[in-house]
Amino acid sequence: MTTHTGGCHCRNIKVEFETAVSPEDTEPRACQCSFCRQHQSRSVSDPDGRLRITVDRPEALSRYQFAMKTIEFLVCRDCGVYVAGFMRDPSDSEAYGTLMVSALDDRSRFPDPKPKEYDDEPREARAARRRKVWTPAVLEIKG
Repeated sequence: MTTHTGGCHCRNIKVEFETAVSPEDTEPRACQCSFCRQHQSRSVSDPDGRLRITVDRPEALSRYQFAMKTIEFLVCRDCGVYVAGFMRDPSDSEAYGTLMVSALDDRSRFPDPKPKEYDDEPREARAARRRKVWTPAVLEIKG
């Protein structure tokens, strides 16, 4: 396993992404929802990896939700960087995340994303897909 580090610009939100997949072999996604398009998202995940998200100043964390409100878009209120999508899953008491490649220190090693459309996917199917392809995640809030 290799650990990729990064976070938002001001480092209030930090990430550690553990994966056995080399950056060059990942398949980043570009969700086509309005939020992700406006942030030019390039998300990456590994269901066999681990994602740790640490927040130093909780008052500077925005947990934005819209539409179905099935995930939290973790955005730093201070520097404005969208770092990750995060889903707590009540069906199995686990949490899952999808990481924005642009938040990684070694972002240049990852390929360009492929556009993905999820608009027609019902709520239950979205959660099932995320459980299958997103990375098991931990969100640690300090302070």
